[in-house]
Amino acid sequence: MPTFLTPNRHGYSVRFSPFQPERIACATSQYFGLAGGGTLFLLEVVPENGLVEVACTQWTDGLFDVVWSETDANIIVTASGDGGLQLWNINCPQLPPQTFREHRKEVYSVDWSQTRQEQFVLSASWDCTIKLWDPNRVNSLNTFLGHSQLVYSAMWSPHVPACFASVSGDGTLKVWNSLMPQQPTMSVKAHDAEVLSCDWCKYDQNILATGGSEGLIRGWDIRNMTSPVFEQKGCEYAVRRVRFSPHNLSMLAAVSYDFTTRIWDFKTSTDPLETIKHHSEFVYGLDFNNQVAGQIADCGWDSLVHVYSPRSLLPVSSPLIPSLK
Repeated sequence: MPTFLTPNRHGYSVRFSPFQPERIACATSQYFGLAGGGTLFLLEVVPENGLVEVACTQWTDGLFDVVWSETDANIIVTASGDGGLQLWNINCPQLPPQTFREHRKEVYSVDWSQTRQEQFVLSASWDCTIKLWDPNRVNSLNTFLGHSQLVYSAMWSPHVPACFASVSGDGTLKVWNSLMPQQPTMSVKAHDAEVLSCDWCKYDQNILATGGSEGLIRGWDIRNMTSPVFEQKGCEYAVRRVRFSPHNLSMLAAVSYDFTTRIWDFKTSTDPLETIKHHSEFVYGLDFNNQVAGQIADCGWDSLVHVYSPRSLLPVSSPLIPSLK
């Protein structure tokens, strides 16, 4: 299993490149994100099961999330504890990044739109707002108000242009049209706890999942949000990040403050198919490799980044064709 140590830096977010399947970006913070600076690591999976550093660059505050551009293989955007976003060109790591500064508190989430009709960035902040950015402009295009507590995550729909979801410490899941920032198009009390993460199903434009601080994952159908369409159990503590598989309709993964990464099939059981415990601290970052079926990466506060293929994800059959087992 390829593993990389981020010395004296604690992992918050990890993402595979959408262009180069062996490339990984990892956002980290010093002193568990409570003080100090941050480091963006660019890593690469190499033959003989290795994970090596290609480049790294420093920021003056902790880095809490990272996302790759969907149009340029050399562009990465990070979110930081000083309320800013940083746009990096990894071909020129010695140059200072372009910065976007409007949030008044920590930016905890950043996402780049995946539909061809638009190329915008979302940022979600502890100042209770979400902002929409054009990476070519210094000022934000819109600010979305509606959450009463800090916003942990905002994620673009991979299917519907201008549509995104957000989750917050106020326990709600909200779905927005970015062209109408005045209010969300729908809202639901998703958990009786803080909601730390959300993600859209890659095969059904109506399904998304939320992860709560009580350890539950809930699935929602935006056509009728009166009650969840599934609920997955298993995490002993907060679900820090939840991700749907890009290779199977009903598979999803989550990382937790209980030091684990877990895999579920929401169509077969409420219990996890597999529990991986190879971290000794909170696990914060999680991502599927879109180009390598069954491969995921995670990172945690123990300063470790792992790239691996859980048994429960291999072999991966077509999401639309039943397995021949």
